[in-house]
Amino acid sequence: MKFELEKQELEEAGFSGFVTIGRLMADISVVPARPGVYVVMRQDDGKPAFLSRGTGGFFKGEDPNVGLDELQRNWLDDTSIMYFGKAGGLKSSATLQSRLSQYVRFGQGMAVGHRGGRYIWQLEDAKDLVVCWKLITDEEPRDVEKLMIQEFKTKHGGRRPFANLVD
Repeated sequence: MKFELEKQELEEAGFSGFVTIGRLMADISVVPARPGVYVVMRQDDGKPAFLSRGTGGFFKGEDPNVGLDELQRNWLDDTSIMYFGKAGGLKSSATLQSRLSQYVRFGQGMAVGHRGGRYIWQLEDAKDLVVCWKLITDEEPRDVEKLMIQEFKTKHGGRRPFANLVD
């Protein structure tokens, strides 16, 4: 129920895609090679199963995993939104496609520099999570991402999405 309501809100705000991480792992070409912002969502309203050892890669030898208590502290029951991300802008040539490619490769255990959102990879159902995106052409994607996080925090008692570790 949460997923359908939040999906509808995102669609009304211009987001598209809504494909699973599993599908992105198989074919990243469905994602536009343009700047923008993206959202990772969980379809299941039930309690998640956390993994003590996730699938995230060890970039520069750093363990991406955190303790189960940390995951539990960051979890929010009242939303399907897990993470907000961005790609591109004045100081970055990244595209949604290149950034999400890094993200899913990191989740497949590769040593890729995309530690943002790493808590996702300690969810047992990570491959079933849904990703949507919005192209950004007239604003800085980072500014849009920051605004999305702030609006989320306003709705959720000052708390960020599960896998966003900074504002």
